[in-house]
Amino acid sequence: MSKELIRLSHITKSYGSTTVLDDLSLTIHENEFVTLLGPSGCGKTTTLRIIGGFERPDAGQVIFDGKDITGLAPDKRQLNTIFQKYALFTHMNVAENIAFGLRIKHKPESYVRQKVADALSLVNLAGFERRMPESLSGGQQQRVAIARAIVNEPKVLLLDESLGALDLKLRQTMQYELIRLKEELGITFVYVTHDQEEALTMSDHIVVMNQGYIQQEGTPEKIYNEPENAFVADFIGDSNIIRATMVRDRLVNILGADFACVDEGFGEHTPVDVVIRPEDVELVAPEAGTISGTVTSLIFKGQHYEMDVQAAGFSWLVHSTRMKEVGSEVGILVDPFNIQVMNRPASEDEEAIELDA
Repeated sequence: MSKELIRLSHITKSYGSTTVLDDLSLTIHENEFVTLLGPSGCGKTTTLRIIGGFERPDAGQVIFDGKDITGLAPDKRQLNTIFQKYALFTHMNVAENIAFGLRIKHKPESYVRQKVADALSLVNLAGFERRMPESLSGGQQQRVAIARAIVNEPKVLLLDESLGALDLKLRQTMQYELIRLKEELGITFVYVTHDQEEALTMSDHIVVMNQGYIQQEGTPEKIYNEPENAFVADFIGDSNIIRATMVRDRLVNILGADFACVDEGFGEHTPVDVVIRPEDVELVAPEAGTISGTVTSLIFKGQHYEMDVQAAGFSWLVHSTRMKEVGSEVGILVDPFNIQVMNRPASEDEEAIELDA
């Protein structure tokens, strides 16, 4: 594990009577790509702005590289922020935009020219020095904004939904560019998004937030495969979230049928929720399934078929490369390792956005 770089300690922030962050604590390590993920209003942008110095918490501390910077102005912090609106200076060409921060610091002109050239090379815009911002595409403008940030050699780069204005293909290209830059420069990235796929693609560490709280944090694989509550399971990818009963260790009753699982420690005859990802539902002959049902819808998604299967009073979402026609009778099997058992939500914050009964 790399060393701790940023620590948010018991951060609270309110606007009027609305509490946006409630006793939030978070640690970010050097050279990590950390994504703050959650729905609108969950507090992720406020968290980013507090790290950047654009907001001051009502309570708590921001520790940067071992020093308390809670009251430090944004321009005194070793970080740069890129917002969704790139805020390029329209009266300056690309080179002048990138050089602006260095010239404010009165760096020698030969140094400025070399740093600008290096930054343009890193973002694959060599030769664009004299272009004006209005002549650039959205992706090129974003690359200029990144170059303007990295030329100052920040320890941390903060990005607030910075890919949101780009079209899908360009957004995917820029995701890989950001990953490459992190590896080449050794900069710590803190990225805010509500796009789950984006978070899973780019991150070393994901922080899932809802209503001012951290619901779960961990690697993309852990967040996706082992969600800790219904909100996380529902927000990260497609899920079948079903009310169930833990019969005993390694056996859970789902919709009246007993399924083997690998979870332990929930007690006996305990109400729980289970999460089963659509790609983990295996469709077999009706008599071979743990439960059986009927295919009620079929959509071709390119890489797989998406089907709804009505079984035991629940509409199962299924992703499979094997098509079953609408009206087909099928059985449902699930590998024990693919059944994630969770405690029932302790609060509304932990509930799925739409939890099927």
